[in-house]
Amino acid sequence: MLLVKSYTKPVLYLIGINILVKLLLAPLLELGNDEVYYWTYLLRPDWNYFDHPPMVGWMMRVFTLNGFWASEISLRLGSIVAAAISTWFIFKIGKLLSSERMGWYAAILYSASIYTGFIAGFFVLPDSPQMPFWTGALYIMGHLMLRKSDENNWGIWLLLGLVIGLAALCKVHALFLWAGFGLFILLQKRQWLSNPRLYVSALITILCLVPILYWNIQNDFITYKFHSERVTNTGIQIDSFIQEIVGEFAYQNPIVFLLVWISVLFFAMRKFRFRQNRIGIWLLCMSLPMLFLFWGIALFNPTLPHWSGPAYIPLYFLVAGWFELGKPNFFPIVFKLALALVIAILLVATIAVKFSPVNFGSKSPESYGEYCPTLDLSGWNKLGEQFNIMVAEDIQKGEMKAGAVLITNKWFPGGHLEFYVARPMGMPLIGIGALQDLHQFAWLNKERSPLQLGQDAYAIVPSNLPLNVVDAYGPYFKTIEKPEKLLQQRGGGVVRYFYIYQLKECKKIPSPLIH
Repeated sequence: MLLVKSYTKPVLYLIGINILVKLLLAPLLELGNDEVYYWTYLLRPDWNYFDHPPMVGWMMRVFTLNGFWASEISLRLGSIVAAAISTWFIFKIGKLLSSERMGWYAAILYSASIYTGFIAGFFVLPDSPQMPFWTGALYIMGHLMLRKSDENNWGIWLLLGLVIGLAALCKVHALFLWAGFGLFILLQKRQWLSNPRLYVSALITILCLVPILYWNIQNDFITYKFHSERVTNTGIQIDSFIQEIVGEFAYQNPIVFLLVWISVLFFAMRKFRFRQNRIGIWLLCMSLPMLFLFWGIALFNPTLPHWSGPAYIPLYFLVAGWFELGKPNFFPIVFKLALALVIAILLVATIAVKFSPVNFGSKSPESYGEYCPTLDLSGWNKLGEQFNIMVAEDIQKGEMKAGAVLITNKWFPGGHLEFYVARPMGMPLIGIGALQDLHQFAWLNKERSPLQLGQDAYAIVPSNLPLNVVDAYGPYFKTIEKPEKLLQQRGGGVVRYFYIYQLKECKKIPSPLIH
């Protein structure tokens, strides 16, 4: 059995291997729906966006060199670096709470979780830049909780407020950090309620939210009106609740998920304890209320399992604390199995995306490939190359006028069309449709020359995202030609079709969705 005195090197090796694997994987997988959509945040800097606060756009702006270096690697590099920083914070938190061994165990769990290790740690999502701030806030709270000298340290409190504020500039649900910490204070540290540093810290977080508030005032709080319309509350929906739990089971890694809830059960049964009782209470306060809230929402409305993802992070330390009390073991077998499961999933998924000759969704000719997740990550770059050749030939033959634009009616596939098709060609992409479908593309329209009377346009419809082009665009063009069909081939099979429509002579200019 291997024992080590210091776990710093193993953690650094873990982080280094993670970075290397992700850098090798990044160029193999084309950008997904969300990733290419968040690219549009970089195209139009703003204080806030229709869907989320601006941090994910700022992150991409830094790592793509202000958009100059636009590739799968550059866009994902910020997420990869953020995951590395977060893993280090996890190690430091475990060391602070108990020992380096506990920090090492927690770092393994963080890497083995599909949500923290890969979804937020590889793909471009608002969760990606949030993770270093979320884990950093937990680390600062740990100092305040365990080190008496820090309770009256203005710098520590001010830093906490700033870090939570920056986390909220990634996703507003970072305010749960204050909710959980506030509950802990009420239960264990009520004397802090008379500490002015606590309130100044909270004020700093509020000041960080000013850009979000400012943008929403300018835009009639359109973000919250849109999201409130999604909350239907039509009665208890057991299906959506089960989907949430199953989603958490999958996103957290089935092995990690089971370890987490077994450790919660054992802790509740007093099978193990931390050196200070307040540690366990703090971990539960920073996790369970957030989980219970999302479970409650899932009982009445559809949810997405990554929304509750950060709530599991404190529970990794419960698992680590449970294993730490056992016989010293450098790398417990169950942790190896959890990492092996992640590696196997990544390997199978990558092979499927790159080489599967069949799609895993609809086989119907009207919606061929619908609901196949691998199609989000493949075929778009080749489409851009084929479309570029097609446009040049159409202009040469006189079938289409020079200066034609590309149009979309939804943010997906709009994001892919923007990044892989329109951007390399320098062709403007214009959104025509409803605001709830276009999202950020409605604001991009303001930055681009509007459709002109008499102008030609193209529409690209993937078979997995069927659209009645005549209904959607017929009111705006005199003629819509029969589409040309391009094949997406993979592994010797056809997995999707792209229908290319020529829309000729704009006869009506779409009304702007925002002013």
